[in-house]
Amino acid sequence: MSQPMIGKPEIPSGTLIDNRYMIQHLLGQGGLGRTYLAFDTRRFNEPCVLKEFAPRGSGAHSLQKSRDLFKREAEILYQIHHPQIPNFLACFEGDGRLFLVQEYVDGRTYSNILKEYRKQGSHFSEAAVIDWLNKLLPVLEYIHQHDIIHRDISPDNIMLPAGRDLPVLIDFGVGKQVVDGEHSDSGAGGDEEVSYVGKMSLVGKIGYAPHEQIRLGICSPSSDLYALGVTAVVMLTCKDPYVLMNQYTLQWQWRSYTAISVEFGQILDKMLADTPSERYQTSREVMTDLHQLAQSDTTRVSLPEPLPLPETMVVPPLAAAMTLPPQTNHPETRSADRPTPKGAGSPPIEDAFIQQCQDALAYYIGPMAAFVIEETMQSEPQLSRTEFIDSLTQELPDPKEALEFRKRILG
Repeated sequence: MSQPMIGKPEIPSGTLIDNRYMIQHLLGQGGLGRTYLAFDTRRFNEPCVLKEFAPRGSGAHSLQKSRDLFKREAEILYQIHHPQIPNFLACFEGDGRLFLVQEYVDGRTYSNILKEYRKQGSHFSEAAVIDWLNKLLPVLEYIHQHDIIHRDISPDNIMLPAGRDLPVLIDFGVGKQVVDGEHSDSGAGGDEEVSYVGKMSLVGKIGYAPHEQIRLGICSPSSDLYALGVTAVVMLTCKDPYVLMNQYTLQWQWRSYTAISVEFGQILDKMLADTPSERYQTSREVMTDLHQLAQSDTTRVSLPEPLPLPETMVVPPLAAAMTLPPQTNHPETRSADRPTPKGAGSPPIEDAFIQQCQDALAYYIGPMAAFVIEETMQSEPQLSRTEFIDSLTQELPDPKEALEFRKRILG
């Protein structure tokens, strides 16, 4: 095969490739190539996907590595035969261009589905996400058993075909075999094999890929399970990962945006563990726990957990501000014609509730939330919970944000 040229233009609609594939239109474009919808003229114009190797400008060494990665995708896809993965049909070169041909999936990505949910102010239910996981985990189990790690799981790379209810995993362009000669190591002292990939292959979507994959290029089956867990909490909350992670501590705070069963929350937490050894190591382990969850009779729901503030945002006087004046039963302290103070007779507001309000308010106004809370408690220390929320809501001039804030606190 001759080396493909860099910087070749996009193939126009109507072009016949390899005397067989009629280009319809561009579907997408990434760092290594373009994806087209085409018709296979030798199969009664059956739709298919043509992936063209079209890297952006780079040196000869990098180009060869990119080309090898593209060819590796063909090798990976050739091994895979699963109803929830598009079939590999062909690989060929023509006019200095390298192509892969895959089955076309007529449907929507979960990224597009989530956009529709956001417009409606909705999100996926716990039952729907559990069902979704149960349908995708066997796909991951299948590819991991074939020593293949997807490494780019996200809503963009999972599709729901039209008229079907089984999600489909797409885009193995960054797939990597676990065993890869000198670039592999069973290293961690256990049975789990970890793939160490070169600089050219440091891929994965920020926010979805775990830290060890983004920083070091280290990936394993647990890396895919982490990314699947991130996608699950994005579906539960309809929030992007950068919203669901504390920007100061880099800890997940997705529980603040949803209310789910304690047991399911524990499963997701284990999928999202920052340390690879603390995560599930196989898809089968996750499926086992989901099955046990389905068999349980519990209906408990976990309330949003208050999150600790980063040290840079802690306001020492806050504790003092939450101390209420001592109550007294002396009649002279209450005049008949004196108006009753706000919250008179209400129980003290719990520290945990105040912290919950502060975390929710910080989402909209940042670190200033700590000072607003302190000022509110100092100026009106006897507010009831409802009056306290009303006072904080006034700090948000945007009616939509004010409503979201109240919903976040009141559930």
